[in-house]
Amino acid sequence: MEPRNEATMQVLTNVADLDALRASLTGPQDDRPVVALCAGTGCRASGCMKVAEQFEKDLDDMGLTDKVRVVHTGCHGFCEQGPLVVFRLGKDQAVADADGNEHTNVFYPHVKPTRVRKLIEATIEQRHTVDQWLYREPKHNESVVAEQDIPFYKHQHRLVFDLNGQIDPTDIHDYIAKGGYQALAKVLGEQDPEGVIDQVTKSGLRGRGGGGFPTGKKWAECRSAPGSLKYVMCNADEGDPGAFMDRSVLEGNPHQVIEGMIIGSFAIDAHEGYIYVRDEYPLAVLHATIALEQAEKLGLLGDHILGSGHSFRIKVVRGGGAFVCGESTALMASLEGKMGEPRAKYVHTAREGLWGQPSNLNNVETWANIPLIINQGWEAFADLGTEGSKGTKIFSLVGKVQSTGLVEIPMGMSLREIVEDIGGGVATGTVKAVQTGGPSGGCIPEPLLDMPVDFDELTRVGSMMGSGGLIVMDRTTCMVDVARYFVEFLKGESCGKCVPCRSGLGLMHEILERICHGEGKLEDLDTLEEVGQWMSKTSLCALGTSAPNPVLSTLKYFRNEYEAHITEHRCPAGVCQALITYRVVAENCTGCGLCVRVCPTQALKGAPKEVPTLDPDTCIRCGACMEACRFDAIVRE
Repeated sequence: MEPRNEATMQVLTNVADLDALRASLTGPQDDRPVVALCAGTGCRASGCMKVAEQFEKDLDDMGLTDKVRVVHTGCHGFCEQGPLVVFRLGKDQAVADADGNEHTNVFYPHVKPTRVRKLIEATIEQRHTVDQWLYREPKHNESVVAEQDIPFYKHQHRLVFDLNGQIDPTDIHDYIAKGGYQALAKVLGEQDPEGVIDQVTKSGLRGRGGGGFPTGKKWAECRSAPGSLKYVMCNADEGDPGAFMDRSVLEGNPHQVIEGMIIGSFAIDAHEGYIYVRDEYPLAVLHATIALEQAEKLGLLGDHILGSGHSFRIKVVRGGGAFVCGESTALMASLEGKMGEPRAKYVHTAREGLWGQPSNLNNVETWANIPLIINQGWEAFADLGTEGSKGTKIFSLVGKVQSTGLVEIPMGMSLREIVEDIGGGVATGTVKAVQTGGPSGGCIPEPLLDMPVDFDELTRVGSMMGSGGLIVMDRTTCMVDVARYFVEFLKGESCGKCVPCRSGLGLMHEILERICHGEGKLEDLDTLEEVGQWMSKTSLCALGTSAPNPVLSTLKYFRNEYEAHITEHRCPAGVCQALITYRVVAENCTGCGLCVRVCPTQALKGAPKEVPTLDPDTCIRCGACMEACRFDAIVRE
């Protein structure tokens, strides 16, 4: 895959060459309307590539191929609206909506190939919106034209994710035209390594991979470590269920991550680097590989970058497919070709990491923040967020919330603002809890949702920032079942090297299974708390020390649900099948017989126009009858 301007793919020998290339890409010669079509993994699953093909065909048929630029961008974040398309227009190309208001940005969700021609005709040629296909805000059922005015986007603060919906990730020129590699040029041309580390330290940037360790401090320790061979690594082994932040950044803007890594290598004095990507992320692997090839072709990677004395190369390595390989020492073991198992933390990887050499590992989002800090100044970054947590954070907002996807917010925004203002709240109107931090995170109850989101506050209430998973739960969620699900996941992903994690997760899972089946005892709750405490204190790595969080937090805030399962043999949320029953409400039944026909075990019996009877011994509690009933004649208890 070649960039749009192959003629400019000549080695840049100095900063002046880079500036000249950027100037040639940003002049007034290309003021064409831009169709930004999301081509991230989520939209690809929704059929966006067929939409892209249709745009190419229709533009060609209409003689507009040279007059309109179609950009296959990375993920825009609003994945549930895919395939989505944004028309970005110049001031003299503005379009009018139904009320006569003019717009230079028009957002169309759920675009189908059959709609493409009309969108082009209306938006490009006739300069008006296709109102019936605009996004409709769910709370008030009102149409919204511009992407930035949609509540999901309006309340975000996009820095790291800003270019994702604007550039072609397979074209280095798009990134350069938007200011890409300007931070690298500034560092190599004007600054010294200690000065770079000082800026990162003063910015307050903490690692976005979960631990929240101060990035500048990590860099300084690695630079001061003895040894001439040092390594820089990017952790893109994102394994949390429902989390896809790192994948989307690496897919949609790989050059910002690469630029951050090159700056880091200069600061640390490293000359070899690795991007460790989860094997299940083929598009991220592809785009990172293309980006590295293009950067090396331009002289932004390799020997004597931009005419400086600094040389650096990066390789892409596919992950081992294990959740534990997201842990720093397990990742390095995997890179070495060994089994992905963690090691004790008393030896810091900054001094003895990959192949026993000083090594620096940061995750995708952390690296992507580095060019922003250099370009905008550490003060601007430090002005965002809270006292102990600076900048922004990308979250994967999923669950029972009405608008799901990737959101980037300033540290310190409350969970309630994220759920209500960005996510549109839950359809049932009541939030029960929000789990943060992925499978090892804790469940935060509704009364605490006004707390600010930052590293320290989340830890204080028994949860964690983690990589940025954020799952919204409503009254239909069983908190005991949630704890059971995540413990089961972690049990399967534990490497089994240390006894506390291996045996502790096994025992926790056994107890939670019994409770969900109505076979628990009250003393089980004390056992869960005791096991959780010693796991958090004695496990070898962060998987084990944080694994009890789902259990301990639900016990703390939702103990009544555990007790209902044990003493009343009842699941208040109606989720645990062994503890629920179904009943026919005779006064609501019309005798339609639909429930009888869908019952897989014939537990429901009755002649047409008669109220059916339900045999509890035959019922498998699948809920098919309640889903089929249109008259609320089947209730779950």
